[in-house]
Formats: sequence, C-alpha cells, structure tokens
Amino acid sequence: MSSVNAPALHRSTISDGLRRSAMKFRGRAALTFAGRTWSFAEIDEAAGRVAHRLAGMGLKKGDRVGAYAKNSDAYLMLWLGCVRIGLVHVPINYALTAGELSYILEQSGAKALFHDPDLGATVDAVRKTAKVEHYGLIRGGDGDILSTALDKAGARIDESDCVDGDPAQMCYTSGTTAAPKAAVMSHRAYVAEYLACAIEMEFSGNDVALAALPLYHTAQMHAFTMPQMMVGAVTHLIESPVPEVVLELIERLKITSFFAPPTVWISLLRHPDFLKRDLCTLKNIYYGASIMPVPVLQELREKLPGVRFYNCYGQTEIAPLATILKPEEHDDRPASAGRPIITVQTRVVDEQMNDCAPGVHGEIVHRSPQLLDEYYNKPEETAEAFAGGWFHSGDVGYFDEEGYLFVVDRVKDIIKSGGVVVAGREVEEALFKHPSVSEVAVVGLPDPKWIEAVTAIVVLKPGHAEDEAGLIAHAREILAPFKVPKKVIYVQNLPRNTAGKLLKRQLRTEFAG
Repeated sequence: MSSVNAPALHRSTISDGLRRSAMKFRGRAALTFAGRTWSFAEIDEAAGRVAHRLAGMGLKKGDRVGAYAKNSDAYLMLWLGCVRIGLVHVPINYALTAGELSYILEQSGAKALFHDPDLGATVDAVRKTAKVEHYGLIRGGDGDILSTALDKAGARIDESDCVDGDPAQMCYTSGTTAAPKAAVMSHRAYVAEYLACAIEMEFSGNDVALAALPLYHTAQMHAFTMPQMMVGAVTHLIESPVPEVVLELIERLKITSFFAPPTVWISLLRHPDFLKRDLCTLKNIYYGASIMPVPVLQELREKLPGVRFYNCYGQTEIAPLATILKPEEHDDRPASAGRPIITVQTRVVDEQMNDCAPGVHGEIVHRSPQLLDEYYNKPEETAEAFAGGWFHSGDVGYFDEEGYLFVVDRVKDIIKSGGVVVAGREVEEALFKHPSVSEVAVVGLPDPKWIEAVTAIVVLKPGHAEDEAGLIAHAREILAPFKVPKKVIYVQNLPRNTAGKLLKRQLRTEFAG
C-alpha cells in the first residue's frame, strides 16, 4: 500500500462537510442568533477554537460530552467542536429533572457537561453523584463556550484523526421502555442523512431558514440545520417556537423555509397573528416528528396557497429522515408519509418478517447507512431492534399499491378494546373534522368491560362549549361502532415535550384512575 494517508484521503466526516462549506461559501452569512451573525468561515474557525479548548481540558477521541442547554449559536459551536476532534456529543433535553439528567450522565459515561446558567441548579443537584470530570457554561458566564468561539485570536484545531465510522453523537430516546436508550450515531450516518435531505427536501443556498425547534432533537439539527448549512443556506436560529415570535420573524426576515411538528403548526394556525402577518415569502414548509391530522394540513394549504409542503417521517435512530411526501404528491395522498428517501430501504412486515400485501398493516422496518450503530451498553435492546437483519421502527403502517407508506400508529399507542384493535390516529382524524376541536389525542384507558376504552382527550377552539354527546354522535357518523370513543375528556392543553411531540404516555398515566 502507498504511503498516502488513505483514511484522510477518502474521509467524509461531519467536520469535513463543514470545512468544505466554509471553503465554498466563505464570507456568506450562515447563522444568526441574538443579534450575532456568523459567516461560514467564521463558524469553521470557531469550531476549531472550541475543539482546541476541549482537547486542552484533556478530553480525548471517544470521550462523551454532555450538552444541557437551550438553542443558541454557542450550542451549535460546542457540537461542531466535538465532532472536529472525535468527541461524542450527548444532547440532553433541557426539560429533564435532576434524576433524569443523572441517569443520562451515568449511562453515557460523560466526562464533561456544558450547560446554560439557568439550568445550574439542576446541574448542582447531580454534581455529588455524577462522575463527570469537567463542568462548564455554554453561554452566559466567564469562560463559556461562546467566549471561546468568539475569540478570533484563540488557537484552533483544524484537522484530527476522526474517521467516518467514529461515533459522533449519542441521542437518548425513550422508545417503548421506561429507561431511555442512547442511539449511537456515526459520522457516516449523519453525512448520508445530510446529502439525502439536501436532495429530497430540495434545499438550496438561496434558502432563508428559521430554526425554532430544539437543537438537542435530531429533526431540527440533522434534517434541517446541518444539511442546510452544507448547501450554503442561511439559518436564523431562535430559542423556542413561540407563535407570535415565529410569525413576526417570518414576516420581518422574509423566511422561505420552516420546519415544525403538527402541534406547533396548530398553535400558529390558532394564533390571531396568523392572518395578520405577511407570510408570502414562505416557499417550503416541512412538517413531521409526529402525524399531521389531515384536516389541519388541508387548512394550512388553504391559508398558505402556493407554498410547497413536505411531510417528513422517521425517527432518531435513522438520523432521522426515512420517507418523504413531496409537494406534488399531497393532492392524491394527503395522509401518506410518502416514499423512502434515496438512502433508505423500507418494508412493512408481519411477525415472521414476511412482506405485507398492499393495504395490510404490519411493522415498518428499515435498512440504511443512516441507522444507529447500537443502543449504547444495551445489547439485548440492540439485538431486538435489528432482529431479522432490519431495524424495527416500532411503528405500524402499510403500503398502497404504488409504494406510498401510510403510518397508522406507534405500536405502543395501538388500543386493544374489547378484543379488537383500534388505531388512535384514525379516531383523531375523525374528531378533527368536528368544528369545535382544536386539538385531540385518543388513548386507551383501563376499563372493566372493554379492558381498554377508546378515550378522546380534547382541546376546544375558542368560543365552543363542551359537548361530549355531540362529539360522540359525530364520531358515529364516520367510524365503525367499536372505534367510537367511549368517553370524552376536555382539557385546556395537551402535554408536549420541548420538541413539540404529544406525550400520550403522560395522558394515559394522568387519566388512568
């Protein structure tokens, strides 16, 4: 073999992708946050300075670094600094309690933890028991990551021995078990994801993107912010998707590209500013992370004519995009999750791993270079997830005759009522057609007769009154008798996590008694 450094010669890590973008787009604006603007070259240099600081702390390739913070430019710089030198970034939901934080730090073996100042009390509560060696601030204090990133005189690391197959991130996902599992994601998986997203979601250097969902969540970070950075788009980053803020920024910054889960789109639709703001610059709208009710989608399309809609389906373990419904496909199949993207092979199978016929429900399974390597230190869960040589998503769905995927529900959310199976999503779709319903979640609650009673938990639109009998009568007109809710519970709000996902498990626990 020649003396050429073969791994570096053929390498394509996340940091390599950033450096290529910096060389190509140089002084063009790449990111804004809180009044600061970063060019592509400035982000690349800042990542090198953060990497130098992390290495100077004694952190070595493969060490885990926890990030416990809300969205900021500094959060992104910590991530990019980690992957520059082969550290494994561990994103942590900033809403977690001290006990939950402690579990992740222990299970991941994190050697360092960086956090926001307003999360300091939670961090202090775990210091005595956590085996973390280094603590620091991401922003808002002396010696924080932001200061390092901004210090143009600071030393940098521009190259390392990191290679494609090295782990880049450990992403915790609850799945169907009580204890969170860490999906180990490689550089190779994410780079494959970025290229596929750029093609399938038609990103371009002309995009003006708004990033409002948490960067700790794979959808915002890896399906949007990172691939859009790779193609030269500018991203306006904000801390959270506050409806009035989002709508004002779309108008003022002339945003062309925006992603949000259905719960956020519903909150935008119901906000009085939705019809007051000029949203005409929006060209591409992306939705995903949970199933979009068709009536809500139709309302959005009516109120935003000319906008291109993309339905994005996947999960953390596949980096996260698996299938996509393109704008031109929405008219014929608005309820579909689309078809697999170019880097993903998807099947719907029965319990013996046989392909289900079109229209027949089964479990959705995948093969892809985007998939996780393993669940960290959980060999049994890893083996179960990859049983039969395919990754088991835990989602129930079916293909139609032309290969379009329809997601029925999560396996864990399927309701078994009176000996028959009911998909909560189908019931939700029916109830969303009632004029009084703003939001609805359908779950199975313990019942002496039905074992699990189909139960609708409803948030009303303003100006409408509770009418359980009327809503049940409406459902009877659309659904088979066994699918009709046995009970309706009215609430002010539905519980969501900070990524906007509906927490059905919490609803089942709250109303089980």
